[in-house]
Amino acid sequence: MTSEVIDINRELILLSLQGDRAAQSSLYNQYSKAMYHICLRMTNNKEEAEDILIESFTDAFSRLHTFRFESSFGAWLKRVVVNHCINMLKKRKIDLMLVDDMEPWEKKTESYDADHDSEMQLTVEKIHKAVEQLPEGARVVLSLYLFEGYDHAEIASILNVSESASKTQYMRARIRVAELVKNMK
Repeated sequence: MTSEVIDINRELILLSLQGDRAAQSSLYNQYSKAMYHICLRMTNNKEEAEDILIESFTDAFSRLHTFRFESSFGAWLKRVVVNHCINMLKKRKIDLMLVDDMEPWEKKTESYDADHDSEMQLTVEKIHKAVEQLPEGARVVLSLYLFEGYDHAEIASILNVSESASKTQYMRARIRVAELVKNMK
């Protein structure tokens, strides 16, 4: 038996199901900024992020009848957006696990001091700039794990890689982000 989640947007969702454009617009305005940032983190390209955002909302509104109020609308929509991002990356035939691209930092993982993380005063802007500089595979794994809340088993399944490859890519990406932020002026 599944329990129904009370969604603050229930009325807007029900109106949207009936084709009410004002309700759809209201949902779009409420969620588009957050969903755009997910797209941008995943693709690292503003134009692609905008395209995926529009495709995701179009798809979400056309499949709104499948929304069962078992989670929040935002969580359901986020899943739609992330899936669209992943599908786009797969269409580009990008090898999402570019472990070789991270090889220059492999030796640094051995000497990395985990306590150093807590000592660093990081700004959000510097972190975003550092994440943008990562190879695509590392950026995708880092985004899925750190920002979107997927665990390594889910990431491995989504990207068709091993769980240990996901963990390794995440750790190397995290170390590289810390290095890049440290070296920023």
